[in-house]
Amino acid sequence: MKEHVLVSGGAGYIGSVLVRLMLENGYRVRVMDNLSFGGVPIIDLLNNDDFEFVKGDVRNEEDIRRALQGMDHVVHLAAIVGDPACAKQPELAREVNLEGSKRMYAVANELGLKRFVFASTCSNYGKMEDPDSFVNEQSALAPVSLYAETKVAVEQYLLSQPKTNPCKPTSLRFSTVYGLSPRPRFDLTVNEFTKELALGRELVVFGEQFWRPYCHVVDLCRSVLAVLEAEEEKVAFDVFNVGDTSENYQKQMIVDEILKQLPESTIRYVSKNEDPRDYRVTFEKIRERLGFRITKTVPDGIRQIIQVVQDGFISNPDTNEYRNS
Repeated sequence: MKEHVLVSGGAGYIGSVLVRLMLENGYRVRVMDNLSFGGVPIIDLLNNDDFEFVKGDVRNEEDIRRALQGMDHVVHLAAIVGDPACAKQPELAREVNLEGSKRMYAVANELGLKRFVFASTCSNYGKMEDPDSFVNEQSALAPVSLYAETKVAVEQYLLSQPKTNPCKPTSLRFSTVYGLSPRPRFDLTVNEFTKELALGRELVVFGEQFWRPYCHVVDLCRSVLAVLEAEEEKVAFDVFNVGDTSENYQKQMIVDEILKQLPESTIRYVSKNEDPRDYRVTFEKIRERLGFRITKTVPDGIRQIIQVVQDGFISNPDTNEYRNS
């Protein structure tokens, strides 16, 4: 018998990759999405007998109940994603990211689902107190954006649930994502920097000294499968950073990696303090507990984006459909 998994936000940048990976690995998958960015990334999956789609919004409990009926597990990705998008619509961000997530878990638990995998973020760490150190899952959380504040609040809500609940939550603090997806995004650091330079433009960079961990979208999705397939006691009521310790980069280092592949590029550095996030993260826990290893690195992602842009896979990568804000 195949296990049934609901993926909320399954038509998005990460979700459209995750759903395909789950189908390849023998799951029956139902996506719940409000299609705010359209349904083209998953339209071909309607041909797959192990796939189904429910249009719905996490702000609506009836939609959630309809989507969760008959499911074994839920992977909750649906959110207003990223600092700019949340800053633009703060009330919507709170309602979707915080209240919607609580609602999703409460109904999943009431219906007796087994696992609740929550997509959180390493942005929860905010700014490191010691610039020479690494943060781990036990480190203090210091969110500096509404996006991260909502993620921290959901993590705390999930960890506060009774351990006797049938639905066992796991929070995954995703690194900054990059790479190719059926729903491409060019407002992510690696993808955006590479796109600009692959198009032969001058790249303007600020905050080049700040640290951040990066992880390919495929590997973030693989971590979800690792949690679903792990023994319950290894993941229940716990939090994992997702990425690899070797993939912490300063923006300057990302530029240097792109220059290895596009050496004729022009870079201009400017002083700007818009984004105070600065954190280096260690990923020993997910490696040791679940045996998780990444399969792609930032140079791999750069190579992919260069090909997609220069070979014309996407005719106009500057359009708003490839951005979240």
